[in-house]
Amino acid sequence: MRRPRGEPGPRAPRPTEGATCAGPGESWSPSPNSMLRVLLSAQTSPTRLSGLLLIPPVQPCCLGPSKWGDWPLGGSPSTGHVQGLQRLLEQARSPGELLRWLGQNPTKVRAHHYPVALRRLGQLLGSRPRPPPVEQATLQDLSQLIIRNCPSFDMHTIHVCLHLAVLLGFPSDGPLVRALEQERRLRLPPKPPPPLSSLLRETRPEELTPHVMVLLAQHLARHRLREPQLLEAIAHFLVVQENQLTSKVVQKLVLPFGRLNYLPLEQQFMPCLERILAREAGVAPLATVNILMSLCQLRCLPFRVLHFVFSPGFINYISGTPHALIVRRYLSLLDTAVELELPGYRGPRLPRRQQVPVFPQPLITDRARCKYSHKDIVAEGLRQLLGEEKYRQDLTVPPGYCTDFLLCVGSSGAVLPVRTQDPFLPYPPRSCPQGQAASSPTTRDPAQRVVLVLRERWHFCRDGRVLLGSRALRERHLGLMGYQLLPLPFEELESQRGLPQLKNYLRQKLQALGLRWGPEGG
Repeated sequence: MRRPRGEPGPRAPRPTEGATCAGPGESWSPSPNSMLRVLLSAQTSPTRLSGLLLIPPVQPCCLGPSKWGDWPLGGSPSTGHVQGLQRLLEQARSPGELLRWLGQNPTKVRAHHYPVALRRLGQLLGSRPRPPPVEQATLQDLSQLIIRNCPSFDMHTIHVCLHLAVLLGFPSDGPLVRALEQERRLRLPPKPPPPLSSLLRETRPEELTPHVMVLLAQHLARHRLREPQLLEAIAHFLVVQENQLTSKVVQKLVLPFGRLNYLPLEQQFMPCLERILAREAGVAPLATVNILMSLCQLRCLPFRVLHFVFSPGFINYISGTPHALIVRRYLSLLDTAVELELPGYRGPRLPRRQQVPVFPQPLITDRARCKYSHKDIVAEGLRQLLGEEKYRQDLTVPPGYCTDFLLCVGSSGAVLPVRTQDPFLPYPPRSCPQGQAASSPTTRDPAQRVVLVLRERWHFCRDGRVLLGSRALRERHLGLMGYQLLPLPFEELESQRGLPQLKNYLRQKLQALGLRWGPEGG
């Protein structure tokens, strides 16, 4: 039947960030990434974080009654009532209301409703910078409800409740966590008692599972969280578990180090990675080049593995794979790093016919956040200050780096029209010995190239003034190729009020380099 014109159709529910919504028969589980995000944003202590991570990973659970098999005595298997209670819990506006829905509907409460209630409690507590205080009596009553019913929980529900209880700050020696831990131990198969020395230890990173450590690494990388203590824990875990980890897992564990431009203090970090790469380089080609990309951002490329990935056998092998283009792009970037940063390397190189532009266009994050970028207003300021013919925007220079703004400058400091000059410097650099171009950026060409580099807020790690690895790598390579860089930090750009102030700011920046323009500048 067609809907009458003008009548609105049903609206799809809006998902909550970090939560997974489930319908009848679908799975629900709290997102580990959302829990880690809340934990880290709240500046949680490492002890509490370890308590959360030590719990086994959550698997999806089914809301359907046939799988749970936990109907209370005298209860009715009314799916509608069960789902209705879940909706009430998910929409509760206060902790007290949560407790009321659970306490007033004993015949409708199922085991999976308690994780829903704990998750909603976490959302209520984390929804505002200063959440309303929760009475201890309310938390105690909720704890007692869970403690009373946890003998009927299955193993998965116990794991979920443990995750959420630790996340919400219930003490590890409190009655709720103790009861859930006791139920968890009762369901586990018997095992010999550990030695006394292990009982006396504190939690160590190697006792965590690879799955949990990968989640932590992905969370740090995705949210640009440069947390040294957590990064060192990942590095230590990688070293201790070296023989149990494949390169596909290692690439995920190493990702945050390159992205966050953080070289760990763990002395065995690099030797361990070299051994893993030597062992598994031929097994997983994409994982191998992903690890090398992270090491390239850290300026820690191992010669032995470079010999392997630049060998004709490896290149021919990856040419027939579905990810051939992305591997060739990574190999092209690695070849650039070898050219510019490793003058002592004498092994094979990527053949010229296999090379592709490294980053021929603005990166995905820049395109996604273009409405927050300062690029348009800087372009307008340069147009009014210099004229359109004296700069180029978004020009890709060999071997494939996209520049924000590029100027050609004569030997006298005059800004020259770009159309009268070759805007590209020769690559590889010819003017000076390999690896020394940064200290002497001029070339035999009388025109010098100046690149104005926008440093936007998202080009940095979230908690510091450290450039992300990909940004630092691009600037380092442009400098080594002979381009003179003029950074424009976001703090300075944001402090300019209007176009006149911005033009004055750009004028001062360019004049500080000794540049001249206008009638007297050519």
